[in-house]
Amino acid sequence: MIGVAATAAALAVVSLPAAMLTAHAQSTTAQSTTPAPDYQAILAAPDRSDADRANDKKRHAAELLAFTGAKPGMTVLDMGAGGGYSTELLARAVAPNGKVYGQDAAGGSARAQAAFDKRTQTPAMKNVVRDLRPYDDPIPDGVKNLDLITFFFAYHDTTYMPVDRKAMDKKMFDALKPGGILVVADHAAKDGDGASVGKTLHRIEEKTLRGEIEAAGFQFVAEGRFLHNPDDPHDKPVFRLPIPVDEFVLKFKKP
Repeated sequence: MIGVAATAAALAVVSLPAAMLTAHAQSTTAQSTTPAPDYQAILAAPDRSDADRANDKKRHAAELLAFTGAKPGMTVLDMGAGGGYSTELLARAVAPNGKVYGQDAAGGSARAQAAFDKRTQTPAMKNVVRDLRPYDDPIPDGVKNLDLITFFFAYHDTTYMPVDRKAMDKKMFDALKPGGILVVADHAAKDGDGASVGKTLHRIEEKTLRGEIEAAGFQFVAEGRFLHNPDDPHDKPVFRLPIPVDEFVLKFKKP
């Protein structure tokens, strides 16, 4: 009887991880078959501000959201969330059962933090968690297996801040689930500028950024060209350019 009981107990111990793996596989399959939301309908929501609608045009928001693949049920980290414009869009895209962490370094722009805090009072942000942590240690305690990380127009800022970008990129890599996606968008610098004009021009060379991300273990997947502008001379600060800034959008995957 002892042998039978021991065998049954052993089988129970073995079957528990198997059951957990099955549940995880079912969850992953369910999410992979979840249809993408209507991004245009998200942008057209009547409770959005006129300022956000103006930003939609500048950012080609429908194309940008579609490029990320954000959809209901996902868990997302929005790096460099600033005033929360992109965080709110992602929150709407992953609703009703997804979650978005809006990261920013403590001690950053007071104006941006106030704007973010104001957004958190709205129903659209009910599935958002504020994440005030350093860029090179951005993952909230206990958070893992993220579906998606976005890093919009702020990677260049880390080039002149006291940030260990190698550690930052590795932390993002480790926080994603296998097959998880990282999407980085930023203002393009001219060839040869590398990471040297982040503070003066608020730009970074695409090749430099891509090289740093791939060095962390990411695989390049695709480039979105909907924000490119070949007429940008790349030698002026992005805030002073009278024409649209040349910007790149890169998608990477954790193998």
